[in-house]
Amino acid sequence: MSTIIVNDGRECAVDVEIVAGRANKARLNRAPVRSPRAVIGVLRAVLFAPEDLALVRGDPAERRRYLDDLATVRRPRIAAVRADYDKVLRQRTALLKTATAARYRGKGITDTLDSLAVWDGQLAARGAELMAARMELVNELAPEVHKAYALLAPGSRSAAIAYRASIDPGRFDGSDTEFLAHALSAQMAARREAELDRGVCLVGPHRDDLELRLGDQPAKSFASQGESWSMALALRLAAYELLRGDGAEPVLLLDDVFAELDAARRQALATVASSAEQVLVTAAVPEDIPRDWDARRVAIALHDGDTGRVSAVLQ
Repeated sequence: MSTIIVNDGRECAVDVEIVAGRANKARLNRAPVRSPRAVIGVLRAVLFAPEDLALVRGDPAERRRYLDDLATVRRPRIAAVRADYDKVLRQRTALLKTATAARYRGKGITDTLDSLAVWDGQLAARGAELMAARMELVNELAPEVHKAYALLAPGSRSAAIAYRASIDPGRFDGSDTEFLAHALSAQMAARREAELDRGVCLVGPHRDDLELRLGDQPAKSFASQGESWSMALALRLAAYELLRGDGAEPVLLLDDVFAELDAARRQALATVASSAEQVLVTAAVPEDIPRDWDARRVAIALHDGDTGRVSAVLQ
């Protein structure tokens, strides 16, 4: 894949090569980079697709990924924080499983506990960085989600989001990561027996969630189909507004989502999208796209025959 983009007023060429069974490669302005991570944040894009309904109705992992991906695009160094945390989490989980198995066999676990104490400190330090980045992001996202949802569903209940941590963040002010690290360490100590019984890490940002509420009720349990779609779309539009506020106009990608929205929500989404500098929209049924939207249309026809031929027709 190769594309030319404008970033901070400068033209940049981004090339990415993905080959099954081999390491991915990337080039920036034709020059190879050490890792594909180097292009993160250069091309900023926000994608809304039917799968995004899982942001509202799915597991907490979907919402954590939403936060972490957005935080990484805005601050590429978060990619390294995530990778370090995941590595520590795997090591600590392996130790807990070893200790749990040894306990059931009636063997001593003193040495394992000594090693576990070292990984406790690592998990607390890396976890505090990740949690701080998420909390800061949620504070910025909250008003944008509220505004976007009100635009999409003006007659519905108000939308709100909050970060739900596996610890009590107490007086965390958004900058004191040492406070979060101490809180994580204290909670790990308090839940040590439960972790050893189950052989899993019960404390840390991997156990946190992004709470979505409509009125005074959790959206996951009480949102209708239309409200769930509006909430998922509000999360993506809020991300788009944050990226645009950072100064780099992101590309807005809408993948076959108009079919899932009623006429009012389609028009509201089209109104927001029309203000974007670059928008790419896919639709299986052309009539799903609002008629008054001035856009270049590309019709793609697929032919399933013996040859498996695929043809594209441009309009």
